[in-house]
Amino acid sequence: MILLSKDIYFPPIVDTDQDGLYAVGGDLSQERLLLAYKNGIFPWFNEDEPICWYSPDPRFILLPAEIKISKSMKMLIRRNSFSFSINKAFPDVIENCQNAVRNYGPGTWISKQILEAYTNLHNKGFAESVEVWEDKELVGGLYGVKMGKVFFGESMFSKKNNASKFALVKYGEVLKSQGIELIDCQVYTTHLESLGAKLIPRAAFLSLLEKYIQR
Repeated sequence: MILLSKDIYFPPIVDTDQDGLYAVGGDLSQERLLLAYKNGIFPWFNEDEPICWYSPDPRFILLPAEIKISKSMKMLIRRNSFSFSINKAFPDVIENCQNAVRNYGPGTWISKQILEAYTNLHNKGFAESVEVWEDKELVGGLYGVKMGKVFFGESMFSKKNNASKFALVKYGEVLKSQGIELIDCQVYTTHLESLGAKLIPRAAFLSLLEKYIQR
């Protein structure tokens, strides 16, 4: 594990622990966050912990062109029960993600630091939110960082069944039309596996980042 200094720099990823922990320290400035994403690294830590940086191996990814839409999701889309928007309510989306109850407990890792840092990225045009509405009520959504031809998903929430899946399916169509080639899902979940996400070696993931961002 690497201890970061104040310099905006990430040493090459040689090894991590079994959970993908790569480094500790640094800050959540725009410059450091964008450099981290370009190098396959993301922050993940609780409120009372130092800033922790992860780069899991294997990496969980989803290709917009390969998103699986189940029969039940197709029926949901046809019913027009939900409507969809982008960047209409970023603060509400990230706060709902912060308060969402996960299998392992509340989403407390979205600390005040994280909330402020990603809101800043949104204001600078790097982070996007996706909203799902039922009538005028926000019932689901997600947010993440978009760079080059990659969208780095950060978190999602759902107050109604399938609302977060609906968000990703509809947003995936938009990303595909924009030429986005890769959605980073970070770590494995059955929720995203059902939509077509898959695990690949970290080395392969870093090669994709070089292809879709660095060049």
